[in-house]
Amino acid sequence: MILPVYRGLAYAAAPILRHFLERRKRRGKEDPNRIEERFGNPSKKRPAGSVIWFHAASVGEAISILSLINRLYHDYPTHSILVTTGTVTSATIMAERLPQSVIHQFIPVDQPMWIQRFLDHWKPNIALWVESEFWPNLLTAIHQRGIPLILINARVSPDSFRGWQRVPRTIARLLGCFSLCLAQSVEDAEKLTELSAKNVHIPGNLKFAAEPLPVDDKALSTLWNDISTRPVWVAASTHSGEEEAVANAHRAIAKNQPDILTIIIPRHPARSTEIAREILGMGHSVSLRSKGEPVTSETAIYIADTVGELGLFYRLAPIAFIGGTLVPHGGQNMLEAAKLECAIIHGPSTTNFAAVTSEVSAAGGSTIIQNATELADAVSSLHSDEGRRTGQIAAALAVAQSQTNVLDAVIALLEPYLAALDKPSAGNAKAKQNARA
Repeated sequence: MILPVYRGLAYAAAPILRHFLERRKRRGKEDPNRIEERFGNPSKKRPAGSVIWFHAASVGEAISILSLINRLYHDYPTHSILVTTGTVTSATIMAERLPQSVIHQFIPVDQPMWIQRFLDHWKPNIALWVESEFWPNLLTAIHQRGIPLILINARVSPDSFRGWQRVPRTIARLLGCFSLCLAQSVEDAEKLTELSAKNVHIPGNLKFAAEPLPVDDKALSTLWNDISTRPVWVAASTHSGEEEAVANAHRAIAKNQPDILTIIIPRHPARSTEIAREILGMGHSVSLRSKGEPVTSETAIYIADTVGELGLFYRLAPIAFIGGTLVPHGGQNMLEAAKLECAIIHGPSTTNFAAVTSEVSAAGGSTIIQNATELADAVSSLHSDEGRRTGQIAAALAVAQSQTNVLDAVIALLEPYLAALDKPSAGNAKAKQNARA
């Protein structure tokens, strides 16, 4: 009963949804030049031949599948690739990192008419769904058209699991749309199976297969020169409530290391003005990267409020606090910091990356803290104790490099579905391969 009611409400809510998206556009949360994509209106032509469609909700999910996209791009050159995401930030990063001929579009809102418009245009031959964003109208529309739908890198958080358990018939119908479910971990596979998913496999977490985050060498050199010999640490992907804790930790650290530089990278850069105002009110000197303000000897806290530069700052700082862990958010991806050899600090809220956190922690690759005081103590200790710092870095790096076969395992499970796609002639395949080369 829930899904028909939801579908009926989605039809009726079209004017409200349009108004909602317009408000988001005014607030910078939608791309004004591409807002029509959210209504299912394409901004690009559909290429000839088969289309492999990936959907990733936001930045973390999109980055996690780049290695898989690159592999399919080179191994299946006769097929085109479409990637959809739902946020402006993810679109910006995809524009920088996707292979040139891969198409990016914003996902349409879960409104039946807009979904129909999207599917009528793109006619995907297969849909690869990342992690756990289950939009009922979209999933059922894909399934009804007979498009193979595969859940990849699937994760079920404790909150989501409890929520879906309250509506077992609804989640069973949604999971029934998937021909194959590839779980990140044994725990995720067990939850999916309990929620009635079929054909569940555990190839591993694709985040382990991601390449180290990229860097602009010129920007790295410039910041190295600006920072000089100052000790530095980074608070990455912070959420509201954490910046105050980081600023308080900075004050405590500075009592013994007065030249310490703290770099804050907010998860949502649009909050940077608010963050700067808060930190200035606490008596710290602040520079904003988005305004081109340099790091000087007077800069206490540098707010790196740009998109796609996390790899730059992980290379600068030997110590990284992972945000979303001191507030009840569930944490962010610490493997990115581990691969760039940062000593990792995190708070207790890590449900989004429970398996990864458990592995890193068990290996001695992270320090867990509960508050700003413990954060300051951890940063100070890791700066002063080189043996502890290098040991923790090595342990986390070993974990990050441990699942070297996950990409091959995913490809092997996808291969029967990919092989079933239409195959152009050998001549066309060769021409397309040459164009990509």
